[in-house]
Amino acid sequence: MASGLSKSTLGARLAEYAELVKFEHTVFALPFALSAMLLAVPDSQWPSPWTVLWVVLCMVGGRTYAMGLNRLIDAPIDGQNPRTQNRSIPAGRVKAREAWLLVFASALLFIGAAWQLPLICRLLLPVAFAILTLYSYMKLFSPLAHLVLGVALGSSAVGGWLAVTGALAWQPVVFGFAVVFWVAGFDVIYACQDYEFDKEAGLKSIPVALGLTGALRLSRIFHSLTVALLVGFALGYAVGPLFWVAIALTAGMLIYEHRLIRGDAQNPIRLEKVNEAFFTINGRISMAVFALVLLDKWISGLTGP
Repeated sequence: MASGLSKSTLGARLAEYAELVKFEHTVFALPFALSAMLLAVPDSQWPSPWTVLWVVLCMVGGRTYAMGLNRLIDAPIDGQNPRTQNRSIPAGRVKAREAWLLVFASALLFIGAAWQLPLICRLLLPVAFAILTLYSYMKLFSPLAHLVLGVALGSSAVGGWLAVTGALAWQPVVFGFAVVFWVAGFDVIYACQDYEFDKEAGLKSIPVALGLTGALRLSRIFHSLTVALLVGFALGYAVGPLFWVAIALTAGMLIYEHRLIRGDAQNPIRLEKVNEAFFTINGRISMAVFALVLLDKWISGLTGP
């Protein structure tokens, strides 16, 4: 009985930590990092299993570090916001010292995994930590926080490429910037939920700076840039035919996302649809791109030399 209770308690704690860092949101960045790894190697070749393992561990460690730190920095603000006051730290379900331990352990995992990758990945560790740390403070002094989050997730795609090739080139930069604007675009939509609170609390965001209508217009521009950069990447690099299908699907789902949340003159955004637009549609985009890149790679292996 005691053993069963112990296992149940452990499971509940792990679930709470996963909720703290929104572990399910790893679906946004990890598929693009894995896609970049597949795109970086010649058609008939595959990344080594060890490289894939270390990249996945880097992603988990880096993202958990960033999200845990963000939750700690935001805890006083989250406690005042009706939408977020039930989060783990302000609600008291996770103590601050537990969250700090998780942040430090995740940082060590990130460093340890990156140390198994090529030299350029180790040299760029300070840059990675600077980006991951900066995001947690940006909303206090600049509406560019959405772009910093985009850079954090876009860097994961660049990192996946570097983990395979060990050398920087223009291709991963273009692919990474496509991710930057994709993330920034959907994060602007997500931030519209807190427009009134952020304005009253003096926090910085693009919705506060531009208003809801202006923010949604900029989000559409960001997502247009995402599609344009993916097309530019495909035109300048030897991609398979299914990558073009991935671009078309991405464009279609982004158009649907913006139509889903579109309101009217009095209410520019349908807030009740934001979570579906933010998580469901964007999760499908990242998974669809990865699945099609993977299928392209598999087909090329069957038809290649």
